[in-house]
Amino acid sequence: MSVWVAGAALAIAGAMVMTGCATGESSAPRSTVTVYASSTTSAAASASSTPPSAGANPALAAGFRRVAAGTGLRVGIAVAPVGPNATASLLFGDRDPGVAWSTIKVPLAVAAERENGTSSSERDAIINSDNQAAEQLWASLGSDTEASAKVTAVLREGGNPNAVVPSQQLRSGFTIFGQTRWTLPDAATFAGHLPCMPGTGHVLSLMGQVAGNQQWGVEIMQIPKATAVKGGWGPGVDGAYLVRQIGVLTYRDGQQSAVAMSAVGGSMSSGTAALNALGNWLNQNIAALPRGRCR
Repeated sequence: MSVWVAGAALAIAGAMVMTGCATGESSAPRSTVTVYASSTTSAAASASSTPPSAGANPALAAGFRRVAAGTGLRVGIAVAPVGPNATASLLFGDRDPGVAWSTIKVPLAVAAERENGTSSSERDAIINSDNQAAEQLWASLGSDTEASAKVTAVLREGGNPNAVVPSQQLRSGFTIFGQTRWTLPDAATFAGHLPCMPGTGHVLSLMGQVAGNQQWGVEIMQIPKATAVKGGWGPGVDGAYLVRQIGVLTYRDGQQSAVAMSAVGGSMSSGTAALNALGNWLNQNIAALPRGRCR
């Protein structure tokens, strides 16, 4: 999707169609802001124009604290350079927002396409975040145990040695795969590997065409050349509402950055507004983002 739709994305963020994820509201939690930094970078990052880590950039950390406090929510973000050895190297705020929700549909779609080829279900699961379509992809992978193993294998390939997709329903009324525990560093690392993994080009192209219910966060960034995103959202067991997103930014010179972000609050609209604030902050600090390429 063209990155020049930023204004439209902002306009629709407060009145989105919540297709594909459960809804729920509760009172927003108090704002919590913690800044973490990692001094490690991947081999792919060090071979490209990767900037200093957050630990060497106190102004970047201070800027995040201001933006995070302004959202009034518990927020987090992780950024990784794209590359075959990608790992998240900028980490701010909440590292472990909870379950993946519909962001896990990306590795699910990769696994299903590899096994069964492209399908309308894959398109609907990514572009519209349709849960019924995603359930069809899951069923196409065999039993719940077999599907769990195949999607988990895609996560392993994407640099996530510890994330495990459940093989049984953990919460009534919600998908098995949507309840996967997926930390922001792991999600950003996976997104950093994604363009370099075989058989992922079609999924990435679908992520570049997401419908209005996912045009927020990374999607509002006015970078040249393109973005590819997948959002996820839903109520936690404590009633707080989680909104999260993974994305890949492609710059004019062909280098790429991978992002994972989340917000925990009282509603879908407050969460997307918080992720828009993070997207704007990323846009203002675009030169400080780690970036790389597959080859």
